[in-house]
Amino acid sequence: MNVLLLGGGGREHAMAWRLSESMLCKQLFVAPGNAGTSEYATNLDLNPNDFPAVKDAVLTNNVSLVICGPEEPLVRGIKDFFKKDADLADIRFIGPDAEAAQLEGSKAYAKEFMAEFDIPTAGYRRFNAASLEEGLEYLHNSATPIVLKADGLAAGKGVVILNDCGEAKEELKAMLGGKFGEAGSEVVVEDFLDGIEFSVFVITDGENYRILPVAKDYKRIGVGDTGPNTGGMGSVSHPPFVDADMMAKVEQRIVKPTLEGIQKRNLDYKGFIFIGLISVDNEPYVIEYNCRMGDPETQSVMARLSSDFLQLCLETADGELGQAVVEFDERQAATIVLVSGGYPGPYEKGKVILGIEDVEGSMVFHAGTKLDENGSLVTNGGRVLAVTSYGVTFEDALALSYENAKKINFAGCNYRGDIGFDL
Repeated sequence: MNVLLLGGGGREHAMAWRLSESMLCKQLFVAPGNAGTSEYATNLDLNPNDFPAVKDAVLTNNVSLVICGPEEPLVRGIKDFFKKDADLADIRFIGPDAEAAQLEGSKAYAKEFMAEFDIPTAGYRRFNAASLEEGLEYLHNSATPIVLKADGLAAGKGVVILNDCGEAKEELKAMLGGKFGEAGSEVVVEDFLDGIEFSVFVITDGENYRILPVAKDYKRIGVGDTGPNTGGMGSVSHPPFVDADMMAKVEQRIVKPTLEGIQKRNLDYKGFIFIGLISVDNEPYVIEYNCRMGDPETQSVMARLSSDFLQLCLETADGELGQAVVEFDERQAATIVLVSGGYPGPYEKGKVILGIEDVEGSMVFHAGTKLDENGSLVTNGGRVLAVTSYGVTFEDALALSYENAKKINFAGCNYRGDIGFDL
């Protein structure tokens, strides 16, 4: 069959790699893709948020299955667009509809969902411009650290944790004053949870589910988890502190109630649920939901997923996930992300990338890359490449990823040297 994967980041490169391995895959298209996805697929120059263009691509290329990688098209309602269009209604689609995608699209929606279905999470209050003074008073009486979250999508950068009440007040004013645009028209103020974070990935057909390899990612730009949040600087799978006892708690207290909530609310959800968790005194709490796979966790998760990924997606789309068997590679995997100088602030594009051909024993997944007019591989984003490796232990996998990351170079190249430091 012909498959269309929407997106152009490292997540999509890793997914394209696994999809292309399936005997079920006749031809794979990625839109817009990057320089790396072209190794496995035909890149289509279109924006996934341009739904009519996506429709044209599906019909022109005889696509039978669409997999949506990024969150924005889902929150904007691309699944609803497919359901309402007679030409597209029969096309299999991996991803929730717009209402279900509010689990990621609105922090407040997600918090209300968790409260309704008794899913453990941090206490919170929500404020908008009209209730700014009330919010400032609430912060004045809050214990630090203080967690502020822009309600809407902010490219992974809308969460701020501050140790100073005065700074928190100024940040709340900035958020509600337009720092994150419409995404910050409402702000959720959360109680701070002190623990260690990890990510659980679930694929569901709305009734049945399967848990994919567990991972842990590193969002801060600086060593020791310092500095501003990024889209992700690295990941490890499987984090050793997430043992069988912890996963039993996660499944019983979080995964199953989440699926029950989806069913009770009659949400159209056939796709991925990324559950961002934190272990506090060995008890799991939900930090956030995402309605798609994470990046750069997907690079490590796809490395460890040994089942046929396309078959798993088809079973999801057809409501047959109850019969699916998910197998993992017993080796550990670790990913190091190489970013442009200045990221997550302003950065330059078009820097020539050298050294990928010298990498041995690791996989290099492209994110912000393209071929320039001379055919040279150049940077085209903040997060540029991800180096993923296997190892008997996560330390072995990290060591190999770092060894190969050193071989790659472009002007301003930066990466964290301490991924896995807290494990």
